[in-house]
Formats: sequence, C-alpha cells, structure tokens
Amino acid sequence: MEVEESAVHDFLLILEEHKKNCERQGKYVEADIAKKRLAELRQHEENRKMEGLRSRQIAQRLGVEEAHMLEFQQFNAMWDAKMGEYEQRATELLEAMRARHTLDARELRRRSSENDGATRRPKFSKELLDLRKIEVSLARQGDYAEAHKVKLKADALEEAERERMAAEREQQVSLAEAKCHHKQENELNALRQRIQAGAEEQRKARQNDLERLMQRYNNVKAELESQQNAERLRNAKGVYPMSSS
Repeated sequence: MEVEESAVHDFLLILEEHKKNCERQGKYVEADIAKKRLAELRQHEENRKMEGLRSRQIAQRLGVEEAHMLEFQQFNAMWDAKMGEYEQRATELLEAMRARHTLDARELRRRSSENDGATRRPKFSKELLDLRKIEVSLARQGDYAEAHKVKLKADALEEAERERMAAEREQQVSLAEAKCHHKQENELNALRQRIQAGAEEQRKARQNDLERLMQRYNNVKAELESQQNAERLRNAKGVYPMSSS
C-alpha cells in the first residue's frame, strides 16, 4: 500500500511539473490536459483513500463488536454454569433434609410403639380394680352366678378403659408427630429462605457484572469512534491539494 501511494505521489509530481513546463512554453492545450488529468488523479486518489479508510474503520468496528459478543457469550456461559451449580446444590440440600426428616418421623413412631408395647402398663381405675376384687371374692365364696355378673361388668369397664387409654396414647403420639412435623417445616422454610437469598445475591452479582461488561464495551466503542473521527479529519486535511495554477 505504501509503495503504491509513493508511486502515485511521484506520478502526480511529475504530471504537475509537466503542466508547469507546458504553461511556461505556451503549450496551453497540453497544460489544460495535464491540469484535468491531475484533477482526475487527485479525485481518484482521494476516493481510494476514503474508501480504504472507510473499509478499515468498518473492520475495526466489527472487531470491537465480535470481541464484545465473544465476551458476552463467555459471560453468559460462566454465569449459567455457576447458577446451575447453585441450583443443583440447593436441590441436593433440600432432598437431604427431607430424607432426614422422613427418618426422624419413622424413628419417632418406632419409639412410640416400643413404649406402648414394652414399658407402659395400663393404669386401670379404682372402680375396675374394686370390681375385680369383688369378682374374686364371690368366686371364692362359691357364688359363681354373682361372680359372673360382676365379671361381665368389669370386662366391659376394662375394655372401655383400654380403648380410652389407647386413644390417649394415640393422641400423644399424634401431638408428638405434629410437633415434629412443625419443627421440620420450619427447618425446610428456613433452608428455602437461605437458598432464595443466595440466589438473589447471585442474580444481583450477575447484573452488576453485566453492567460493568456493558460499560467497558461502551467505553471501547466511544474511544474507537473518537479515534476514527480524528482519523477522518486528518485524512480530509491530508488529501492532495488542488493546484492553484
């Protein structure tokens, strides 16, 4: 390119000198032809330079855009992966907590069943105990008919009391399970809130990083535009001047 420009410049100098020689020698027709040829060549060279400048500046702007798009794609890929990993970890934490809660609930039910079957003896009422004593006393006395009547009454009362005690135990178990469930729900809600807060922090951090990325892009774009404007001005001032002769 520099060699071509030098050759054009040399040819213009030669043609300018030829025009002046023709003018001095009174060869005005030839001088006019040289003058017109000089004007054509200068205009052609100016157009060539302007087109070259325009193409070069377009390429520079495209380069900035391509670099920005690549950086933007890398930015999104990085943040998508980061947020995906966070969501996966959050899901694992929730699943682990739910699994632990299920085991805790089963253990609570198992302990309740063991307590009912092995350690707790039914505590019957004084009325029932008195009836059993009367039943035994009548049987020893040989009054079997009356002992049978008392036994039936005592059996009915014992069944009622056993049902009542079973209902009370079931109610206690239900209350313990409800308390456990309430505690577990609070734990889950607290974990969900922490996860949501962490996700919100990530979203804010991503937005802040995006704003900084866009600001860098705008700064680079503005600086390039300023440089290109200055280059166009210098190029406009540096075109081959038209001869005043």
